[in-house]
Amino acid sequence: MLKQLYIKNFTLIDALNIQFGSGFSVITGETGAGKSIILGAIALLTGQRADSRSIKSGAEKCIIEAHFDLSKYQMQDFFQENGVDYDANDCIVRRELTAAGKSRAFINDTPVQLAQMRSLGQQLVDIHSQHKNLLLQEEDFQLNVVDTIAENHELLEKYRNGFKAYKEAEKVVSQLQEAIEKAKENEDFLRFQLKELTDAALEPEMDVALEQERETLSHVEDIKSGLFIADNILTGEQAGVIERLKEASRALDNITDVYPEIKEVAERTESCYIELKDLSREIGSSVENIDFDPQRFEHINHTLDLIYALEKKHHADSVDELIRIREEIASQLDHINNSDEELKELNEKRDEQMKVCENLARKLTVQRQKAAAIIEKEMMQRLAQLGIPHARFGISMEKKALSINGTDKIGFLFSANTNTPMQPASEVASGGEIARVMLSLKAMISTAVKLPTIIFDEIDTGVSGKIAECMAMIMQEMGNAERQVISITHLPQIAAKGARHYKVFKEETPQGATSRMQILDGEERVREIAQMLSGSDITPAAVSNARELLKRQ
Repeated sequence: MLKQLYIKNFTLIDALNIQFGSGFSVITGETGAGKSIILGAIALLTGQRADSRSIKSGAEKCIIEAHFDLSKYQMQDFFQENGVDYDANDCIVRRELTAAGKSRAFINDTPVQLAQMRSLGQQLVDIHSQHKNLLLQEEDFQLNVVDTIAENHELLEKYRNGFKAYKEAEKVVSQLQEAIEKAKENEDFLRFQLKELTDAALEPEMDVALEQERETLSHVEDIKSGLFIADNILTGEQAGVIERLKEASRALDNITDVYPEIKEVAERTESCYIELKDLSREIGSSVENIDFDPQRFEHINHTLDLIYALEKKHHADSVDELIRIREEIASQLDHINNSDEELKELNEKRDEQMKVCENLARKLTVQRQKAAAIIEKEMMQRLAQLGIPHARFGISMEKKALSINGTDKIGFLFSANTNTPMQPASEVASGGEIARVMLSLKAMISTAVKLPTIIFDEIDTGVSGKIAECMAMIMQEMGNAERQVISITHLPQIAAKGARHYKVFKEETPQGATSRMQILDGEERVREIAQMLSGSDITPAAVSNARELLKRQ
């Protein structure tokens, strides 16, 4: 419930600080006095986007602050989820705008994002202005009314989660189908590439080994010459190192008995002799095995040329990278071969999720049908009380494809007479009838949704007299049901029903025109209602009539 509203430097308002109470209150004032300004200020507290031009001329900053009593409403979750202190008896919502175009939002003195303020504001205040009568022609609004009365929020949330999962599964199927089609277009080319890479019989680091072998074959004569020289030095008959080392070893061995100190040197010399003899055998073997093989040389060149061509073709730097590419292509082809089975599985999952959605949608339809029957009955009763005794109100429900809200297409039908067929309410109802339809719907919704504050901005457009009084009684009933209802009105019949009466008026000051707001008591209220009845020239009859209206409060 809105307890207090403070406005500073907002359009024509320099300063306003007004207290509000529970139940049904009314706000009156001449056209242009500033009622819409106050409504606009409250709208900013519900997260509406701001315009720096709304700041009063000459001011650097404007402030709009409201205090709410939330003690009768369970709203702790919002504050906990958003990290904001919770005070059920005094929730402070503040908006600040600067001439430089900056906007700041606060909840209980904690800075918040505009989206957070909007989320809270939608739970605190419902502003129903004249243009919202156009909602009657919007399918989403009509469906929301039915869902609200059906109280199927949990089921609808469950369905929406299921629908999102279904659409995601459908998206995955579509993406795979697209990938399969694209892959199949390239299948022949991929198979050609795989065959080419497979036929090359690539093995890890084979390019390095082949390049080394080619280098060896290219220098066979130099290699053989080097090996021959080394072998001749080691094993030559006249001055071979091995033969002479053998003689040295024998000479040393012969004196070890008489010269023990030389024994270690003799052993090392013997060891060198054995090692060199072994080296000689390996060199000799290499001399015999090394030979130029023209066919092998040609094969190596051909293989390396093939490897280089494949590396260039596939933008690779090595055989190892070519092997990785070969494996990737093989994997793609395996995927193509198995894609039909994978697609089948995904289609089955999508179809299963669709069945889940269809089942939940049927449950939604059943609940909506029950709610529709309740709405139709109550709406005709309410409309009869509001001066349309022969009104008929119906709700059409047609099947449509699965959507985020189910499979029901809702339409509100209306006829003011028994002999006129019902048609879409937004097309056949007059302005006054639409106002009564919307008020009736709001009254129904308010019983299902515990909204602290409802503000009606001239919902009485197009009605007068007894009908206006009936509309006031409905708003009065709404205000008595643990909620706050505020009506901005031009009709005395409605103004007289308010437990509190506020007047908005414009006042000329040395700084220019400014809007003021005050609560009316006693004779002030009688005079205001009398003026609404007779105009600026207040007659005794108007005063008497005003007193009579107030007595019937």
